[in-house]
Amino acid sequence: MKDRPYWNMEIEPLLGTKEMKEIQWKNLKSHLEMLYARSRMWREYMDEKSAPPDKIKSLEDFSKAFPVLEKDDMRALAMKYLPEGPRGMLDAMLCVSSREIVLVSATSGTTGEPTPYLFSKEDLKINFESFARAIWRTGIRPGDIIVHAMALSMFGAGIPLVYAVIEYGATLIPVGAEGGTERLLNYIKVLGPMEGIDGMFITPSFAEYLIEKCKELTGMEVKDLRIKRLMCGGEPGAGIPEVRERLMKSYNALVFDMMGLGPIAFTSCPTEEYRGMHFLTEDMALLEIVDVETKEPIPLEDGARGVLVFTPLKGYCLNVLRHTPGDVVEIYTDKCPCGQSGIRMKVIGRTDDMLKVKGVMVYPAAIEGVLNSFVPRITGEFRIVLTSPPPRVEPPLKLKVEYGEGTKKEELDKLAKEIGERMHDKIRVRPEIEWVPPGTLERTVHKKKYFERRY
Repeated sequence: MKDRPYWNMEIEPLLGTKEMKEIQWKNLKSHLEMLYARSRMWREYMDEKSAPPDKIKSLEDFSKAFPVLEKDDMRALAMKYLPEGPRGMLDAMLCVSSREIVLVSATSGTTGEPTPYLFSKEDLKINFESFARAIWRTGIRPGDIIVHAMALSMFGAGIPLVYAVIEYGATLIPVGAEGGTERLLNYIKVLGPMEGIDGMFITPSFAEYLIEKCKELTGMEVKDLRIKRLMCGGEPGAGIPEVRERLMKSYNALVFDMMGLGPIAFTSCPTEEYRGMHFLTEDMALLEIVDVETKEPIPLEDGARGVLVFTPLKGYCLNVLRHTPGDVVEIYTDKCPCGQSGIRMKVIGRTDDMLKVKGVMVYPAAIEGVLNSFVPRITGEFRIVLTSPPPRVEPPLKLKVEYGEGTKKEELDKLAKEIGERMHDKIRVRPEIEWVPPGTLERTVHKKKYFERRY
């Protein structure tokens, strides 16, 4: 078992092949028929679009028949059934009775109200399979020790991931981000130096924060904790070269960028240079990208950029048709040096985080990448200061940045010019920097806070 290259030797070698397209079409056809038969909401939606399952003859027909649905569109579809009461609304939406729901999870709600994700027992089995493929790709094997340091309460990478790791057969230590920094480090300090921790699920921003706090709280450097793998998700940090390099060097560990829930799973490979996240569940979810503004489909070709759109091909509760979570991605189809199967994807940013400065589209992750190249002269902590509602920003782009412990105040003007030059070279904007002492900006064990709103 330990010597096989993939968790699922039947499906994973077919990722990115013509044979997979046939599997996707077969699964999509079956899934649409199931939705039409068992979900009143989706049946009425398909009829409204004059696109019942028997009218859809190909993957291309499917993309043409249905528009891209954003979060507000999904809420509007569901709210039509609210007069029937919460349980009546769920029964209209789902392909099982609401009485068969065994777990409710949710997004973090960074764009407003959190989006709930519901699981029946069958949906949990799908979640187990997709997470198992991702965990196997990181090199974790049943019996290995994993620390869970992401938020446990309600989040998709909380209890659903905990269940998946247990089902997988790894030894799980679910401290959770809610346990706090000191508690987490104490657990790892006891266990790590003995045999080492095989892997830790964590957000990149929390992992960066531990670099600062470890010595203060334990007297040790984070690399002395002997964590072999950081399995990062929740934000694009592990896909930013400068952040990735800092984490690898500080922890002396492999760093994996991961994303997914239910029938969707991505993970990067253990190459030193970031090559994107492999899409591991093509048989269980259809992936598309569309133009940021027109929402027209863009071919999945090497180097293509657009907004991620997905459609589950299996499941009874996590059902959407051509839904976008708002991630802007770049696609890679060339052969990966790691030799593993599957097309790859890199998250560039989010549509709801996008700023426009003199017509230039700027994402916080790109700013973070530039700033992290100046660590330790700066701490890496920053805020984008908004004086009016985004996405349009009246230039210059204002940043609040922490200078490093060893940086003298008389060096800050020169440092600001250097940052401005590099940022202009990389992302075509020159920021106005407001310097603050190290430790000024609030750290978070959840997703990184990018914005300070002054309007």
